[in-house]
Amino acid sequence: MDNIYYFEVTSITGKRIRTTNTYWDKLINEKHPRMKGREKEVKEALENPIEIRRSKVDQNIYMYYKNMEDNFLCVVVRHLNRDGYIITAYVTVKIKEGELVWKK
Repeated sequence: MDNIYYFEVTSITGKRIRTTNTYWDKLINEKHPRMKGREKEVKEALENPIEIRRSKVDQNIYMYYKNMEDNFLCVVVRHLNRDGYIITAYVTVKIKEGELVWKK
């Protein structure tokens, strides 16, 4: 059951980004309950972000940002060749430092 994708989108960078049912459940129930019911916003952040930054620590980790009310939605993704997967998603008050790789 772990291999069933809950959703998959093609990001603005052309990467196919996905998450499984099991991982999304863990994300919304254990890590970031505020993300429950926000799948649409997560997909929008990947498809039409305001900004994408690369992690200072890991060159394969990218943070996709979307405006969300008075905050930002950050979707953290690991890129692997043409694909990627969601590590986490959360609401934040500011955009983290890191290499700017794309801006709207």
